[in-house]
Amino acid sequence: MEFHRECNASGLLCPLPIIRTKKALTAMASGEVLRVVATDPGLLRDMPTLTQKTGDTLLEHAREGNTFVFYLRKS
Repeated sequence: MEFHRECNASGLLCPLPIIRTKKALTAMASGEVLRVVATDPGLLRDMPTLTQKTGDTLLEHAREGNTFVFYLRKS
């Protein structure tokens, strides 16, 4: 999937991946896509909650070994 910006939160534990994701989304324009790479499995629960609160869209997520990849569209 094409993306405009990437947020690498690998090796970080909650709440740091969410904080970095929110900061990255804030700096983006509406419609742009953010790719988030993380290793904290808690994000499988936290990322949908974040997008519900912010109004952004979780386009897809996948697991690649021990890494989780999320694609979010800025509202």
